[in-house]
Amino acid sequence: MLFVLKDDVSGETFNFCYENGLGDYIQELAGDAPLTVPHHIFHETRGRDRTDKPEYKLKFEMAFCFSNTASRLEYYHNSSYLEYGGAPDKAARSAFVSAIDGFLRTNGHYKKDEKRIIFTDIEDSLIFISNSFSTVTSYENQTKKAITNKFIQEAMTDFLKKQLEVYFIENKNDGLALASQVLVNKRSRETAEKTRTTLRKKLTGTLDLNNRVEKFVNCRSKDVNRRELYIVEGDSALGSCKLGRDAEFQAIMPVRGKILNCLKADYDKIFNSDIITDLLRVLGCGVEIKTKHNRDLNVFDISQLKWNRIIICTDADYDGFQIRTLILTMIYRLVPTLIDAGKVFIAESPLYEITAGKKTLFAYSENEKTEVMAKLEKSGGKIRIQRSKGLGENEPEMMWETTMNPASRRLIQVVPDEDVSKTQLMFDILLGDNIKGRKEFIDDYGHLYIDTAAV
Repeated sequence: MLFVLKDDVSGETFNFCYENGLGDYIQELAGDAPLTVPHHIFHETRGRDRTDKPEYKLKFEMAFCFSNTASRLEYYHNSSYLEYGGAPDKAARSAFVSAIDGFLRTNGHYKKDEKRIIFTDIEDSLIFISNSFSTVTSYENQTKKAITNKFIQEAMTDFLKKQLEVYFIENKNDGLALASQVLVNKRSRETAEKTRTTLRKKLTGTLDLNNRVEKFVNCRSKDVNRRELYIVEGDSALGSCKLGRDAEFQAIMPVRGKILNCLKADYDKIFNSDIITDLLRVLGCGVEIKTKHNRDLNVFDISQLKWNRIIICTDADYDGFQIRTLILTMIYRLVPTLIDAGKVFIAESPLYEITAGKKTLFAYSENEKTEVMAKLEKSGGKIRIQRSKGLGENEPEMMWETTMNPASRRLIQVVPDEDVSKTQLMFDILLGDNIKGRKEFIDDYGHLYIDTAAV
């Protein structure tokens, strides 16, 4: 069939035609370097769906090849595209699994006691197109996206299975190449599933959080819309925050030890870190990542999140900023949906405590200190400036007023950039392996952060 399209503006004419039908089409889909040579087969037969139903004619053609760079399944019936396939899809799945499993067993490719392949392992490397015609057709529903003819499914399954058996006998080298790829897909899938199961056990065990996470301090409220989780650095900050909090709705999770840079570390190292697994347990909603094989390892469910706000609370010094950044990086890499949902906040800690008489004010930056000093100088009296100590040395009353009281604290909500690529680029520059890019960024923009560096 030839399609001719004419561009009325330019006057150009374009011809679209696959002279050899599905054979040319699958060759185009496979590209220049398929794993196996495309194979094109045809068949005609007659049959019926049930003994009490009339006999009808069936004609179909199939084309397939295997690739380690592309995959595609397409089904057509009576010149219409079947989005869900139905009978042809079930036939393909059954025939390919049966034939390739038989080839693997015959040639001793399975390890001892290894489970058999499933269609997912084949589909990752399969390009398969079928085109069928029948004089009787049963559609799944009015949308006609799948057909349900029992005879069509059985006829296509039997024919394809026999053709594949012959194909592997006549093309053993192709079969060996395919066997290796399918087993790579299978073992990669099983590794991902095993890791997912391990994560679920780690993150959703049956023990209470108070027993599973060392020094975690829970709150009393069960109302997720109120509950807040403060992630603080170290045991000393834990003590101050615990005494200064509202125990009804504020929980405390101390970070003990050094946090990994999750942007650089591989997943094995990440999930062997007690700090990170403790944090993920407390979050309660799991983790969403991709493995190096690009397979989803998603056990994340934001509906299971136990907190309305996750608040990162660290000292206002170099170490505190670094810990804050590493916690934020962990969330960005492992549970980015928390950022997308607006659940992540940074608690600002004051740099200075400024006292004049009985009046005490707090300044959160050098500029703010200057403004506060100017106001107090106008009122007269002796002014005392004290550099804010670490969170662990603050009095509980000060912790409540400056960092934990919803009416007076300062929270910075962490939100994603509208351009996701910009967010990713910034994390990569500041925390990734691009050392040259980091140096160039500091050279170009470092002067904008001199006040922060003075801390």
